[in-house]
Amino acid sequence: MPHKIVVVVEAVLVVVVEAVVVVVVEAVVVVVVVVVAAVVVVVAVVVVVVVEAVVVAVVVVLVVVVVVVAEEVVVVVVVVVIVVVVVVVVVVVEVVVVVVVVVVVVVQISSIN
Repeated sequence: MPHKIVVVVEAVLVVVVEAVVVVVVEAVVVVVVVVVAAVVVVVAVVVVVVVEAVVVAVVVVLVVVVVVVAEEVVVVVVVVVIVVVVVVVVVVVEVVVVVVVVVVVVVQISSIN
């Protein structure tokens, strides 16, 4: 009789330990996924802000150069073309960053389940 009780207690302990391990592992995975997603979002935002700051600086410099130097229409046209190209590049970079962030977050969240 006592032997059967020991076997039952051992079986219950094994089930409880397994359940605790599973819960802890799942909690750690969720925390890691959330942290990784947050880091990705922060990095993406920093990249976008830095790129926008560089673009603003370039545009300001180009405008100053045009105002100071431009005596010919060709210079103004070249500066306008450069500004348009820079703005297009910035928009493309921002779109790529947003798409990458969304994909990473979706993959991270879907990996939880």
